[in-house]
Amino acid sequence: MSETPTAAEVAAPHRYTAALAADIEARWQDFWDANGTYAAPNPSGELAGDEAVVARPKKFIMDMFPYPSGAGLHVGHPLGYIATDVYARYHRMTGHNVLHTLGFDAFGLPAEQYAVQTGTHPRVSTEANIENMKAQLRRLGLGHDKRRSFATIEPEYYKWTQWIFLQIFNSWYDPEAKKARPIAELVAEFEGGRREIPGGRAWSELNAVERDELLGGYRLAYASDAPVNWCPGLGTVLANEEVTADGRSERGNFPVFKSKLRQWNMRITAYADRLIDDLDALDWPEAIKLQQRNWIGRSEGARVDFQVDGHEARKITVFTTRPDTLFGATYMVLAPEHDLIDTIVPAEWPEGTKDVWTAGAGTPAEAVAAYRKQAQSKTDVERQTEGKDKTGVFTGAYALNPVTGERVPVFVADYVLMGYGTGAIMAVPGQDERDWEFATVFELPIVRTVQPPEGWEGEAYNGQGPAINSANAELDLNGMQIDEAKRTVIAHLEARGIGEGTINFRLRDWLFSRQRYWGEPFPIVYDENGVAHALPESMLPLELPEVDDYTPRTFDADDADTSPETPLSRNQDWVNVELDLGDGPKTYRRETNTMPNWAGSCWYELRYLDPRNDEQLVSADAERYWMGPREGQPLGGVDLYVGGAEHAVLHLLYARFWSKVLFDLGHISSAEPFHKLYNQGMIQAYVYRDARGIAVPAAEVEEQGGAFYYEGGKVSRLLGKMGKSLKNAVTPDEICVEYGADTLRLYEMAMGPLDVSRPWDTRAVVGQYRLLQRLWRNVVDENTGEVTVVDAAPDEATQRALHKAIDGVGQDMANLRFNTAIAKVTELNNLVTKLPEVPRTVAEGLVLLIAPLAPHIAEELWRKLGHEGSVVHADFPAADPAYLVDEAVTCVVQIKGKVKARLEVAPSISDEELEKVALADPAVVAALGGAGIRKVIVRAPKLVNIVPA
Repeated sequence: MSETPTAAEVAAPHRYTAALAADIEARWQDFWDANGTYAAPNPSGELAGDEAVVARPKKFIMDMFPYPSGAGLHVGHPLGYIATDVYARYHRMTGHNVLHTLGFDAFGLPAEQYAVQTGTHPRVSTEANIENMKAQLRRLGLGHDKRRSFATIEPEYYKWTQWIFLQIFNSWYDPEAKKARPIAELVAEFEGGRREIPGGRAWSELNAVERDELLGGYRLAYASDAPVNWCPGLGTVLANEEVTADGRSERGNFPVFKSKLRQWNMRITAYADRLIDDLDALDWPEAIKLQQRNWIGRSEGARVDFQVDGHEARKITVFTTRPDTLFGATYMVLAPEHDLIDTIVPAEWPEGTKDVWTAGAGTPAEAVAAYRKQAQSKTDVERQTEGKDKTGVFTGAYALNPVTGERVPVFVADYVLMGYGTGAIMAVPGQDERDWEFATVFELPIVRTVQPPEGWEGEAYNGQGPAINSANAELDLNGMQIDEAKRTVIAHLEARGIGEGTINFRLRDWLFSRQRYWGEPFPIVYDENGVAHALPESMLPLELPEVDDYTPRTFDADDADTSPETPLSRNQDWVNVELDLGDGPKTYRRETNTMPNWAGSCWYELRYLDPRNDEQLVSADAERYWMGPREGQPLGGVDLYVGGAEHAVLHLLYARFWSKVLFDLGHISSAEPFHKLYNQGMIQAYVYRDARGIAVPAAEVEEQGGAFYYEGGKVSRLLGKMGKSLKNAVTPDEICVEYGADTLRLYEMAMGPLDVSRPWDTRAVVGQYRLLQRLWRNVVDENTGEVTVVDAAPDEATQRALHKAIDGVGQDMANLRFNTAIAKVTELNNLVTKLPEVPRTVAEGLVLLIAPLAPHIAEELWRKLGHEGSVVHADFPAADPAYLVDEAVTCVVQIKGKVKARLEVAPSISDEELEKVALADPAVVAALGGAGIRKVIVRAPKLVNIVPA
């Protein structure tokens, strides 16, 4: 923007312009910082403050953790930050002690990849990105308590991330108490004989390795050899939630394979029931609750044991939601990754093996090995794709159907996944379409166990109906409906000790290891026997060492026969360390994986409460005050949490799990981290592409006759995301230079409902700029700079308009309806513009109403109006109820359904009084023409209907 004054600016030197806005905004931002305007006092501790403020009702308002990208912010990023800022400012003005701050989620892959490309240490680039983002956010006038800000890469922060990991590592979930307990209490039960050790041995008879393996089966954080999502192209393993629906990495879009590796896991499955049930107490969008419920995937059914024929010690356990169909189980299928396969495959094909079962292999072992290799190259989605081309191979083993006693062949097939149930199924082709298709291909028996409708042929039937073909000498289900048959067969299985009614979950334990450098180191070391030992709290934080090469070893993206090699493993001086953990100095080996980038964001709401506490995770007083349970929030949590719906599972589920463990162990009083969740929409922008499909700079596209052109060539236009790669990004800095931060704030809040996506239009920003210019003129003379308000009382109409605006804007602010709040402010401001003189009370009311939305201009006008204190802590105006009722309303008088008169009457008029007024009206008298009246229907104050005799 040119610095040369325009003619209008010369003529009106005190006009509200972008230059004046920039001056006002910079001065007030400095003032806020210097005076700690947004500092929220704690009830005690280092951040304790004004007791009177602490005595107010509290409000804890949070944005989802931003990642400090090197590209900086575009105008879509601050949408949620501005919204929470407006909401926080409104609540400060309505008498709340408001905690609103912002930190930075700074570990993760982008910084590491940048380090790999440039040789710049991830900390250097990340800290530079943070400073740039801080400057951009400061320019928007966000009212954050900066004393409480931090980044997850600070050792003072991740010390406590490591500490929480150790609390989880040193805990187990007691299903009887339905809560986590210290692992030491479990050890005491084993030592005292109050809990039986598998195999009947005593605790004292177990060596260190055996004890470690035993406790590993209980710990909430444990290392195990288990199937994982291995991504050779990234050189790391991924959690299920980081794999896309088509079986590729969420970041980078590389193929993901199933592989067995020793990795750290979190036993989140122990909390599956509570994670589902506690959703009912949360004020979250129903769509997000549904996604979490579906991801956890609770199913009721039964676990059933099938004895492997010829292997007395081997059984195949399946989970089924339809135990009533057990009589129709004619074969079994194991997932290719199932542990049992290697122990049941015979040396030769048994008699009766069909050619179609063997895939032409010489032995069962050869057939299974070849099939496993083939399955490994497929994604989970490819394996689950419906179709009649089912693949599989016979293991050579048979199992015994527990209710029919018949031998059923056991297959390996990729349509069964280890990620659900037990990784094994009893196949009932008569009632399941996939099983029907497989049975058809492999020439297996099909037995229906539910009577299909008449004429039903040629496919599986999974509807309602009576049981058929389901009886033996001890059990007869025939004729029963499905629910009764389920109950009956479960009771039978439990009585015989070969099964039980149970609940199964789709949720898998959380894979918590990453083969990366730029993440939190695990506070774990291993002794010479491979036993894991927790570092004592005195050794925290365990800081990341310096390394020369930040790159995890990556491989050909399609090469599944590879395994991770981490950057930390190359630093042998750090990996091998001598420590005294209580029994003298010994040499230990450090864990060389790092925690996933989700770790730091699992608990950051707690650190905001007490960010400089070096002695505790968080003080009990601060946590209870800001997040503890209270009326309407039985599980506690943040009062408002705003962020994108894309975090429906990953971050939100993980954070809820950590909160519940910390709650169980008595470290916090809140069993849930976020009581109210609000998903803001997205600011979209038009993407323009040339004939090659390449995005072209949106700012350089011209519209001609309804078509769009770039450098003379026609381009297509499609509404989509805003971003640097799409060449359609608009930075907040650009808008601030052109119009000022207050204008940007108003425009983003006025574009539409906060939870709805909306297109960006730079040309429309000027509308909010003009609103601020009119507001300025209503208070300040553009020629002299003097305040022009008068001390006279407003007239009745203006007073009524003011109080209606106060009432409406207050309700809108409290309910995040900022677009309609702005519409009401605009309407009042336009009315005031037409007044010959502006009463002081009306001007001050306007300034207070707009203060949460446009805080810089509000501060300036508030000071010009003679107030010493900051408008941030001024009282939001209260509406006088007397002015909220319309002075008069229009009453329609009808005769035979036709309008004959319109009367202006008081809103409080009674039915009787209104009837008298209507019947006396000259127009009504004339219309009746002396006729009698049979009936008068009155709906005061708006309707009178007269029925002549």
